[in-house]
Amino acid sequence: MATIADVARAAGVSPMTVSNVINGHPHVRESTRVKVLSAMTALDYRVNVAARNLRRGRTGVIGLAVPEIHRPYYGQFAAAIIAAAQRRDLRVSIEQTGASRENELAVLAVSRNRLYDGLILSTVGMGAADVEHLRVPYPVVILGERIFQAPVDHVAMPNVDGARAAVRHLVDRGCRRIAMLTGAETRDVNVSRLRLTGYRLALESAGLAYDPALVQRMDAMSMAAAAERVHTMVAAGLDFDGLFCLTDTAAIGALRAFADLGVRVPAQVKVIGFDSIEEGRFTVPSLSTIDPDHTAMADRAVDLLVRRIEGDRGHEEFVSGFSLVARESTGD
Repeated sequence: MATIADVARAAGVSPMTVSNVINGHPHVRESTRVKVLSAMTALDYRVNVAARNLRRGRTGVIGLAVPEIHRPYYGQFAAAIIAAAQRRDLRVSIEQTGASRENELAVLAVSRNRLYDGLILSTVGMGAADVEHLRVPYPVVILGERIFQAPVDHVAMPNVDGARAAVRHLVDRGCRRIAMLTGAETRDVNVSRLRLTGYRLALESAGLAYDPALVQRMDAMSMAAAAERVHTMVAAGLDFDGLFCLTDTAAIGALRAFADLGVRVPAQVKVIGFDSIEEGRFTVPSLSTIDPDHTAMADRAVDLLVRRIEGDRGHEEFVSGFSLVARESTGD
């Protein structure tokens, strides 16, 4: 196997110059860089990333812990994280927590044993009372709202503003009785509570009364659970002409139920989701949704983690922008 010394001899430069080219040093002349790269190609020289990371005291691997990798949203977001990490020569190890507090704490404990250089953690089960568990000697970026006061970075979605825009879109399309499929009520600030806040703000600004009967809480935001709940709502005679779903996954389940029941979307009920998963483009009708800009969120999460790994000890909160994607399910 060729070494840096072999490349240096072939290019007629010093081993330090070869090292500078490999590491992207900005002060190497372009003609020198070309000679070194040509020598590397001719000798089939490969950078030993593992050895380089070992010398730097790193693994070159970051952890990503999400609740359910089989859910379309988390799979799509994990792909964006992997792409962002690859641009920084990092690999990603994915953990599934099952939205369990115990599993989220276990991931933190594993990372403490230095299996990763840093961890991106989507917290669902953990709450504000678990803040001490985040005081760890390695970088952590939290995906979610700033419910923890520990000095860690947060990357969040525009949950309130996005939900408010979704419901306002239904109002603008003529809906006056707008139901919501949301998660179970908790004491901690979470996605369900924040998007419900946006829902209520949109109703208030439109002069529409808030009706608790229209807020349908579910323990699981699965397609099957959403379909079952819509069947129950229709069978009970609940009057609604619009439906805002906490996630696109739930919205797809709702669309299936409306089709089974012969309820025409969007003629009788208009439906909008949140997350902009790829599958929503292909439902019949296609699903209107809020797009929270997964690429921007992934890039910022990885960027923040890399900065902490490199020694920057600050911390910040990033809230992504969003766009409303209007499709057939709301009459567009």
